[in-house]
Amino acid sequence: MKIDTIKTFGALKKAGFEYKGIKEELRRNLLQKIMKKEETFKGIHGYEYTVIPELERAILSKHNINLLGLRGQAKTRLARQMVDLLDEYVPVVEGSEINDDPFKPISRFAKELLEEEGDKTPITWLHRSDRFSEKLATPDVTVADLVGDVDPIKAANLKLTYADDRVIHFGMIPRANRSIFVINELPDLQARIQVALFNILQEGDVQIRGFKLRLPLDIQFVFTANPEDYTNRGSIVTPLKDRIGSQILTHYPDDLKIARTITAQETAEAASEKEHVHVPELAKDILEEISFEARKSEFIDAKSGVSARLSITAFQNLLSTAERRALQNGDEKTSVRLSDFMGIIPAITGKVELVYEGEQEGASEVAQQLIASAVKTQFEAYFPKIEKLQKEGDNDPYAEVVSWFFEESNFELLDSLSDKEYKTELNRISPLEDLLREYMPDALEEDRYFLKEFILWALAENKKLSKYNLGDGLQFKDVYGSYISGL
Repeated sequence: MKIDTIKTFGALKKAGFEYKGIKEELRRNLLQKIMKKEETFKGIHGYEYTVIPELERAILSKHNINLLGLRGQAKTRLARQMVDLLDEYVPVVEGSEINDDPFKPISRFAKELLEEEGDKTPITWLHRSDRFSEKLATPDVTVADLVGDVDPIKAANLKLTYADDRVIHFGMIPRANRSIFVINELPDLQARIQVALFNILQEGDVQIRGFKLRLPLDIQFVFTANPEDYTNRGSIVTPLKDRIGSQILTHYPDDLKIARTITAQETAEAASEKEHVHVPELAKDILEEISFEARKSEFIDAKSGVSARLSITAFQNLLSTAERRALQNGDEKTSVRLSDFMGIIPAITGKVELVYEGEQEGASEVAQQLIASAVKTQFEAYFPKIEKLQKEGDNDPYAEVVSWFFEESNFELLDSLSDKEYKTELNRISPLEDLLREYMPDALEEDRYFLKEFILWALAENKKLSKYNLGDGLQFKDVYGSYISGL
């Protein structure tokens, strides 16, 4: 349909255009996508068999929807992508404040204009990108913000009394007529505001300063809420909750592969800007493992959740740490080091809510423990498990590495080392090369030094070596050698 040629109500009827509500519009377009086997929600990973099917069923049922989940679970992204299920353009009575459909006008302005002009009523077209409204629920939100209020300036300009409903200034919800309206963090809304909402959802009545207007608004409501809010800050009032057709539970990625896909998607721009920084696959796994470790840490509030944004911002910091070091040393290319993970601590501390025990430990200390736990967890997927106690006669694959540190009084990996100096230092520990040759013979050349440092970290986390943060780098020592030299 060429909308450029349709500028009046009469031309619209001749073109065969018919009225349909937004929920029917979403349903019809979703059915077409499903029949064509097209992807409905793009860039949403890990929800293919859980959240997305439930969301599609809710849309097919023409329900208002509540997405319930912890932070960083793509709730708002899902709501925004529903816009792609709308028709590209819909007709609107020209001059209408609330996007009146010419076939079913609801405002006094549109009804009077259609009565006067008939088929000559001018029509404009509204693009689907303009049919999305979003409001973050905060305690200061008022009924006037969402529903509307009497406008004394409008009354003065039109020379109307306050008894005339034309003096009303519509709020965000009426202005979102025929649109998707999202209220984020719904439980944060005061109970009296929620009460104003459920009448709109059920009956379509809008009451403003004594005016009782029958406005059958055509809106697809999508709410988002965090389970934490039900106990800490507020709750959804029962009558409103009863009028929300489907409540869909979101969740975090189930495995590292999905988590890595999400991080890669969200950091593609940052990675393309830093093509001269090589990131070993193992480094990506450790980075994602940090979030998994945080979600089960005793120091972090599980009810608050650990956002997927932790991995995203941490990866950006990791790239920047390596890039900054390369620039300082004049290296054209560099590879991420395990010690670079100390540079992601600010990205971790800003994304986790600590419980009392975590506060006592300190945010930075908890972040370092998460990195250490991630290294420890990932190590067993690549190398033999490090046994704390060896039985007599058992072969310890790490004995020679530990012995090397017993002989050497000091080994430091400073942040200021150039790539050449960094490799030279690690090459000093010849038993590391033997371990790689035996257990990681197919490792990429550019990943070998990361793996060597990985072994040192794992030995330190398993109490086979001592690791100290020098501020400008790390120091590794033999545990007993350090004790003896101290004596």
